[in-house]
Amino acid sequence: MYNLIAIIAAVFYVFSTAIIILGLVYQVGVRSNVTLISALLALVLHGFLVANLIWIDDGQNLSILNVALLVSFIISLVMSIAMLKIRLWFLLPFVYSFSVINLSLVMFLPSTFITHLENNPKILVHISLALFSYSTLTVGALYALQLNWLDYQLKAKKVLVINPNLPPLMMVERQLFKIISIGTILLTGTLLTGFIFVQDIFAQSKVHKGILSFIAWFIYSILLLGHYYKGWRGKKVAWCSVAGSIVLTLAYFGSRFILEIIL
Repeated sequence: MYNLIAIIAAVFYVFSTAIIILGLVYQVGVRSNVTLISALLALVLHGFLVANLIWIDDGQNLSILNVALLVSFIISLVMSIAMLKIRLWFLLPFVYSFSVINLSLVMFLPSTFITHLENNPKILVHISLALFSYSTLTVGALYALQLNWLDYQLKAKKVLVINPNLPPLMMVERQLFKIISIGTILLTGTLLTGFIFVQDIFAQSKVHKGILSFIAWFIYSILLLGHYYKGWRGKKVAWCSVAGSIVLTLAYFGSRFILEIIL
């Protein structure tokens, strides 16, 4: 049954993606109502699948693929809600494609990593902060890429700049730094709770997560300081955002991917 739900959710995501791409390519108005309804149906099925795959009778199955499925759900939900306020059509095909990939992987590569977070609420707080900080900063990286692309189009005086489906440059920039600021605060909370609540944080299997997470925090802190005090914009912001997101991905999923998928 879960495989069927995953397939239907993926189909709705693909349908929304196709509508958006056609609207962008031909520079006509994206059929927002149809896109939103299709995305909403996909999100409902996606969320149902996440809940049933993670919260099982034996505890919580926080396998790497289930966590990735949860992260993709959070990102898709946040970006779909943001779409109601500003035109984010350029980003949504990437976001929805990420969800489709995760839905496909869960179908063909089921994995298990049982935990019991109900017995350790402090760790639940730490994991929740980690998931939301990673999701928020990943959204920030997507915003940064869109900002850099819009800036390039503007400087090159491309016709796409006047595409009615694309958001104003300054609006994207304001949203970007709000998102990165929130994500950095959440990441700070993740590091603090990890240091306080995780007893074996310096164990060989976990120490790399702390080091890489701190490196990502340092990158984002330098980015924010550079923007607010030095006026950083454009490529510097995009590179720092993407670099921070990659480092966090390695921190959160690197070793788990090797242990659960490769080995």
